[in-house]
Amino acid sequence: MLAISLRPAGRKWGTVSFASTLHLSPVLELLLADVPAKWRPDIRLGLQEALVNAAKHGNHLDPSKTVLVEFFSLEDQHWWIIADQGAGFSPGCCCAATVDTAEQTLDDVGDCGRGLFILHQIFDQVHWNDDGTELRLCKQIGSRARFALAHQ
Repeated sequence: MLAISLRPAGRKWGTVSFASTLHLSPVLELLLADVPAKWRPDIRLGLQEALVNAAKHGNHLDPSKTVLVEFFSLEDQHWWIIADQGAGFSPGCCCAATVDTAEQTLDDVGDCGRGLFILHQIFDQVHWNDDGTELRLCKQIGSRARFALAHQ
């Protein structure tokens, strides 16, 4: 089941919730609707990683549990807040500390893991709540934005 609260006229926010599944194309299309085309491939990869983690690792693909995504645009920032109904997650690494290291590759991420590495490479802000059940992602799209991965 997919529940959508579309953005009211003139507002730049909305919510979507769905039963834990890996069939994410319709959700991703909705979440990317206002993202400029040159940023969509990178952000799609990052959001897909975050949604898969919420459904698979957070909710254990239990169809009775849902993933809730709030999304909004504020000036030149795009935000996604992804919440699951799982037991929580504690990121035990510091992927963000080495994001700007050009030589770092997926082979170098160690305990951090591929998914966290991808999130920190794509998004400008990556934060979990204290319970580890809510992830906040932000991408700066304006003049202060990092280049898209595809254009580096």
